[in-house]
Amino acid sequence: MRMRSTMVVAGLLAALTAGGTGAAATAAPGTASSSCGQRAHVEVFHEGGVPLLDWRENLEFDGRGTLWVSHLTKNRVEGYAPDGTPRGGFRLAGPGGIRRGPDGMMYVNYGVSPLTPRGGVVRFDPAAAEPRPQPFVDGISGINGLAVDSRGNLYLSRELSTGILKLRPDGTRDEAWTKAASIFGSNGLDIVGDQLYVSVLTDPTSRIVRVPLDDPGRYTTVARLSPNPLRDKFLDDLTHFRGDLVVAGFRSGELIRVDPATGRSCVLATGLRMPTSVRAAQGFGGLDPARHLFVVEASGRIVKVTVD
Repeated sequence: MRMRSTMVVAGLLAALTAGGTGAAATAAPGTASSSCGQRAHVEVFHEGGVPLLDWRENLEFDGRGTLWVSHLTKNRVEGYAPDGTPRGGFRLAGPGGIRRGPDGMMYVNYGVSPLTPRGGVVRFDPAAAEPRPQPFVDGISGINGLAVDSRGNLYLSRELSTGILKLRPDGTRDEAWTKAASIFGSNGLDIVGDQLYVSVLTDPTSRIVRVPLDDPGRYTTVARLSPNPLRDKFLDDLTHFRGDLVVAGFRSGELIRVDPATGRSCVLATGLRMPTSVRAAQGFGGLDPARHLFVVEASGRIVKVTVD
């Protein structure tokens, strides 16, 4: 069993000890609290099943009206229409990070589950009548999160390895860049302009790091969200939103808003059930990406968060 299984078990224990499946997590839709001076309304877009056994790991909007979700435990990439009805999908072993590239194709990590023997990246055309995965690169282990820059370079996080893996548009590895971005335990990835933002799963201070795309060795710490290491939030994926970052706290069941310029943070929403990824709605049923966030959870739920 691969190293990621250790993090899954640790994450479950942490969520349980922090109450991630307790009273806060069972709060009714619409009762999310916020310390950010804004109201955050939470509603369930798609119900989950048995927590952990119905683990949804990541999500991305294709800009064409479909939300794509990687279902880790059911080995499937799923599409959803704005009204919540299923819209296509395909089988993929242990899918993880999923992102839209500048070519309009969707890229998906696979082999993220400890039960899959090897990993890599596939891509598919979201506009196809029946989207099918096409091999992009194979033979990569221990990967999780994904980001794609405007030039088509891919960045893959590795929870228990040092160095964020960079793949060129032709699938070859940029070993020098990867070595320079020598961050251990990276998880969530998001690109804003010429900067890559990274959440560090294995850092008990819940660290967020900024990596310049053109000079990865000059990475810096943006924020540490858990000054007390005993209250590690187990940061998962993150995204940009209204000029700030929003990161999912797997253990704490929170969405945390972070100012990338100052590192100041506040809790945007609480009561989530082991959230794994968050994205702003893009080209999805007329929703406003400056007001609407979607979250997937290890509970299996897909949640919509509306911020006033």
